[in-house]
Amino acid sequence: MKKIIFSILIIVLIFFTSVIKNSTKDIDAKIFNIKEDIRLLKEKYELVLLDHNYLSSPKKLNEYQKKYFENELVPIDISDVSEIYFNNKEVSVKELVVISEDENEKP
Repeated sequence: MKKIIFSILIIVLIFFTSVIKNSTKDIDAKIFNIKEDIRLLKEKYELVLLDHNYLSSPKKLNEYQKKYFENELVPIDISDVSEIYFNNKEVSVKELVVISEDENEKP
């Protein structure tokens, strides 16, 4: 009787060991894939950041303005900038920058 119980116990332990080993292998594969995705995204991010920093530097922006726009770009007052909303055939305009009276008095 003891031999049968011992044999069944060993078989159950072998079964659980194989199930745990397979699930661990699946989890390791998922972790590896996620780490690879993160590594690729980091590389892309670094390239995009470099591109953004290079293209949006003040020197580059001035070069682009002179090369492509010449006299087409003119400075505007930031208080003139507003946002337009369209709601059910209704148009509303919201000012993005509100200047208080205290700021107007400062020299």
